[in-house]
Amino acid sequence: MTDTTPPGRATAGDALRFAFGTLTVLPVRLTRWDRAAARGGMLAAPLAGLAVGAAAAAAGLALTALGSGPLLAAVAAVAVPAVLTRGLHLDGLADVADGLGSGKPADDALRIMKQSDIGPFGVVTLVLVLLAQVAALSGAYAASPVRGALAALTAAVVARCALTLACRPSVPAARPEGLGAAVA
Repeated sequence: MTDTTPPGRATAGDALRFAFGTLTVLPVRLTRWDRAAARGGMLAAPLAGLAVGAAAAAAGLALTALGSGPLLAAVAAVAVPAVLTRGLHLDGLADVADGLGSGKPADDALRIMKQSDIGPFGVVTLVLVLLAQVAALSGAYAASPVRGALAALTAAVVARCALTLACRPSVPAARPEGLGAAVA
């Protein structure tokens, strides 16, 4: 079978493999790592969010069905996306908090964001954001297990839609050699 994809274009399969291979821990083999596949992958990001959100929703529903309270269901619904994404979104949030919290000029803030360690701004931001997510989902699960599950699913999809919007060509990449430059 020959590839009829025009040069510089990615197939739907390339886009899905890129989205799931970079945004989840699911065992998806990337066959292309270029600008076209990255662009398609970011357009397919909401589908990866749908899979992650469905798993989070299922975990919360399963725990409520087993008799747990809304707090434990919410913790599970927050933990599942962290596990299924390798904590990628949490790491990025901590990096941004450290960089912006440093009060340094842009080049120094980018250097701080690129470091592998997490500083005090990143830790505090992660703790507060995770607590807020658990509190919001706990309230949703307390109202109804289905409402909690829908909230977990919706949050995951909307977050990946935001990722897709952030990858528009009009949004400048922080560094010309980073992933942001490839997906815009």
